Amino acid sequence: MNKPLRRIAIFCGLLVMALLIRDNWIQYVQADALQKHENNRRVSIERYAQPRGDIIVDGKPITGSTETSSSDYKWKRTYKDGEMWAPVTGYASQAFGATQLESIEDGILTGNDDRLFFRRTLDMITGKKQKGGNVVTTLNGAAQKAAFEGLGDKKGAVAAIDPSTGAILALASTPSYDPSTFAGNSTDTDTKAWTKLQKKQNPDDPMLNRALRETYPPGSTFKAVTAAAALEHGLVTDPDAKTDSPDPWTMPDTTTELPNEGNIPCKDATLRNALRYSCNTVFGKVGADLGKDKMLETAEKFGFNKQQFVPVRSSASVFPNAMDRPQTALSSIGQFDTATTPLQMAMVASAIANDGTLMEPYMVDRLMGQNVDVVEQHEPKKMSEPLSPDNAQKLQSMMETVVEEGTGTRAQIPNVKVGGKTGTAQHGVDNELAPYAWFISYAKGEDGSSPVAVAVVVEDSQAEREDISGGGLAAPIAKDVMKAVLESK
Repeated sequence: MNKPLRRIAIFCGLLVMALLIRDNWIQYVQADALQKHENNRRVSIERYAQPRGDIIVDGKPITGSTETSSSDYKWKRTYKDGEMWAPVTGYASQAFGATQLESIEDGILTGNDDRLFFRRTLDMITGKKQKGGNVVTTLNGAAQKAAFEGLGDKKGAVAAIDPSTGAILALASTPSYDPSTFAGNSTDTDTKAWTKLQKKQNPDDPMLNRALRETYPPGSTFKAVTAAAALEHGLVTDPDAKTDSPDPWTMPDTTTELPNEGNIPCKDATLRNALRYSCNTVFGKVGADLGKDKMLETAEKFGFNKQQFVPVRSSASVFPNAMDRPQTALSSIGQFDTATTPLQMAMVASAIANDGTLMEPYMVDRLMGQNVDVVEQHEPKKMSEPLSPDNAQKLQSMMETVVEEGTGTRAQIPNVKVGGKTGTAQHGVDNELAPYAWFISYAKGEDGSSPVAVAVVVEDSQAEREDISGGGLAAPIAKDVMKAVLESK
């Protein structure tokens, strides 16, 4: 072979080798990434090539699928009571992707999860049509309805938990949206519906999951955490003993007095009465006396400063770790930079109700294949122990006083022991906006255990300022949610 031909042959050989290397790289190294790439339209076509499995509540599906004939996507997602359940399900849209459970459990719902490989293979052999598996939630339908209807046309959120397991029983957020309105890919209907829900078009931001993703100043509901810190760190051993708490009380290193709301008996009040009347002076001084580090330790045992995955991600609630003494005092009454999700405050109430043990919150009980085989079963897990059982029971007694004869009387349920804490949190610069109304609570069953703990926050800018209170706006909603759970037992 002459020299020019030999060079051409070598060059062609190198080209073939490069092609083979590139082909193998794509097939074996990049295959998974390309298959799942957001711009790979085949992925979304495959996602809607068969009916999706369902998200289940109380043994019944709250989702469905309907066959279409107008596009490459054969099946479209449908929802039952979509607005009520949107904070749980999220959405699955042919045009806009998926969120929350619809996204996190997409593999099970489409049937493409690796754990369903044997079933897919068997169906292919037998000629049976592929269908997705189901996601069985921990949600209680009656509790969710009570939360959603209780919020009504007000802006706010509710989270309810089973203290003994961490199972989420209700997760409501208003205003909400119906995922069915943009589940397809029509420019005329789905895109228009989607656009109307975006924050730029709708300042109320109905697609924001306020129960998990919005953080609010907790106001006086945080005093339950401060009371726990006082008991756990030995600052207070007897809830009925007088504290050394002047009224007025000047915050340390300042000349600024910390005011109480209204004419309430807070001077040297016992911890029980301080919680009953919601004394800022007592709890501000408790926080300052304990100091930042002890307050931070207790707050973080309750879950602050850490994201929760239920499995949907919940924003981290914040208890500041860099504060001076007056800032610690303000943070200890739920002001300064303290901020929390409703889920986090439900966790606080649940830990107290569960004799000091905080269970990890979760809302998926099990994943199931098309043939109802259990693919994955959730096992409840202990997260931490913010209080000893003895101190938790002391705090329960204090919170029950709040409901029996304090600021939380509107949460009373006949023949049921209820504990709670109200809160009215400042909103805006110098508190010029309507405050947030909070209520956290738990209810005990006949055996003394607590099957439900609840947190409610209401952003009601329409109400008169003097009518906004945790006891007035939020407590009745919590009461209805607790009743719904108790009646379903």
